Amino acid sequence: METVHLFVLDTMADWEPGYAVSGINQPAYQAHPGRYTVRTVGATRQPVRTMGGVTITPDLALDELAPDGSAMLILPGAMTWDQGEHGEAAEKAREFLAAGVPVAAICGATSGLARRGILDDRRHTSNALEYLAAAPGYAGHAHYAGGPAFRDGDLITACASAPVEFARLIFERLEVYAPPVLEAWYSLYGKGDPAGFYALEAGGQA
Repeated sequence: METVHLFVLDTMADWEPGYAVSGINQPAYQAHPGRYTVRTVGATRQPVRTMGGVTITPDLALDELAPDGSAMLILPGAMTWDQGEHGEAAEKAREFLAAGVPVAAICGATSGLARRGILDDRRHTSNALEYLAAAPGYAGHAHYAGGPAFRDGDLITACASAPVEFARLIFERLEVYAPPVLEAWYSLYGKGDPAGFYALEAGGQA
């Protein structure tokens, strides 16, 4: 079984990684049911409290995490990214990318990567170009792709209002679902088409 790691932090935006981690951890409809599990990782093992008031005790700390023991690192947004915090998580993301292990960052986490220069030579998106431009150290203007979510090789980025699109790219990169099933999933959750539910039940066949 392969492990996907979710970074958890105080003021984490609960909704941003929700679709992704539930789809990864739930074997229903998967191409290889049970291939992945999700574990949480914090700056330390001390409990954190999300924006929604949920308390999470991390399974492990960042200094215990290595790329060779992970299938992906997911970095959700939080108010504290914009305060310049979590540099150690951004550096862990750099380590993952250098090792060829994918990283998915949404909302404030993209700012955290921008501050460390990690977006300077990779195509990416975020809440807005102006949002990233306000991050000290950001020099990736020429590589800003825009749109709700974007994947450049092993790096996935997304804006705060795109948790479904974020999850879709994560599922695609990890091959969680067969392509027809992924399209049925997105039809249901991304487009609000109830026919997507029946297509999911039929294994992606409309």
